[in-house]
Amino acid sequence: MRIAMIGTGYVGLVSGVCFSDFGHDVVCVDKDPDKIAMLERGEVPIYEPGLDDLMAKNVRDGRLSFTGDLKAAVAGADAVFIAVGTPTRRGDGHADLTYVYAAAEEIADALTGYTVVVTKSTVPLGTNRQVKRVIRKTNPDAEFDVASNPEFLREGAAIDDFMRPDRVVVGLHSDRAKDVMDDIYRPLSLRDFPVVYTDLESAEMIKYAANAFLATKITFINEIAALCERTGADVKDVAKGMGMDGRIGDKFLHAGPGYGGSCFPKDTSALARMGQEHAVPMQITETVIKVNDEIKRRMIDKVMDLCDGSVNGKTVAVLGVTFKPNTDDMRDAPALTIVPALVGGGAKVRAVDPQGHREAEHLLPGVHWVEDAYKAAHNADVVVILTEWNEFRALDLKRMARKMNTARMADLRNVYSPKDAKRAGFQAYVSIGRKDMRIDKDG
Repeated sequence: MRIAMIGTGYVGLVSGVCFSDFGHDVVCVDKDPDKIAMLERGEVPIYEPGLDDLMAKNVRDGRLSFTGDLKAAVAGADAVFIAVGTPTRRGDGHADLTYVYAAAEEIADALTGYTVVVTKSTVPLGTNRQVKRVIRKTNPDAEFDVASNPEFLREGAAIDDFMRPDRVVVGLHSDRAKDVMDDIYRPLSLRDFPVVYTDLESAEMIKYAANAFLATKITFINEIAALCERTGADVKDVAKGMGMDGRIGDKFLHAGPGYGGSCFPKDTSALARMGQEHAVPMQITETVIKVNDEIKRRMIDKVMDLCDGSVNGKTVAVLGVTFKPNTDDMRDAPALTIVPALVGGGAKVRAVDPQGHREAEHLLPGVHWVEDAYKAAHNADVVVILTEWNEFRALDLKRMARKMNTARMADLRNVYSPKDAKRAGFQAYVSIGRKDMRIDKDG
């Protein structure tokens, strides 16, 4: 199959590379000539484990190429995927569909034969029907169908998610389009990975409903964690006991500083907005958004309390700033709320992140960047773990404590335990939702 992928952002590039690895002939299109030049040099503009090697392999095998010429890429394609950004629109929380509709117009002008135009971007209900209207208005003679194929890729595990998905969701209203999508996803269906076909609106809703539910799970366990802190319960034990129930499951039950990233904040906001527009308020989702914001602010209070109420003049070592490990994505990361508050409170912040430095540098002014955790901790008054990168999971805590001015830790990912910290010589240690939150200097 010949596939054109419009957009080489996270979703478009990962999807295009993986489709080419299925054996399809894929052309990835982007308007940014610098990005196309970078891709043609074999450089990947995002951090995703394994993507650079997989991209190089398929370029070398002649199945994957990059261009800024949308018309040439679309002409003769069996399917054209729209994978452009749908950021939250300022002022109302709705998804901004400007890039989606602009792509649809350009695609319409370039169509030369029957083509399935597939929306890969996350879009509100009714968007795919509007895409169809845009194409029909722009090119009344075009022979095409529209399909919805939302992505479910976890940053840091995107290739595995694409190659071994829980399910593939496809919304459409045409047997001819279904035949094309069957051919595209045959490598997965042959290995018994489920491909779920539904109508356009249901496919659009599945994406939002799934992300809102996962965001709710994260926020729920964070609320439980706050109650655990007041009652002496241990949230890790609580989450383990909950997760063993097959109706609940153990995923997304890890207490932390709140969710962030490219999907959950944007998609919960868009779902809440859709509910308001259709007079069906998404009250649970609206509450999740509110509580998640409160959780991030509560993390600031934890650090302040650990520093006797003020960080003014104190040196704070921040370990990790991306919203999760194995990505360089800073979108809506808790660090964007927590770190500026520390800087604004007069702290001298040193930060280290294996991949987030370049993206975070202009987002977090006033931060001094270092190469490793021990340099960050040198003469620091407190260490704050914000992202649970592997290299922060096995730190030599004794070495770290010796380097610090005052050995205090705010473990906002529950990587360690009070016993670990106490044995290492930390004077104080706080985490999330666990008892024995404080270690007195006297032991």
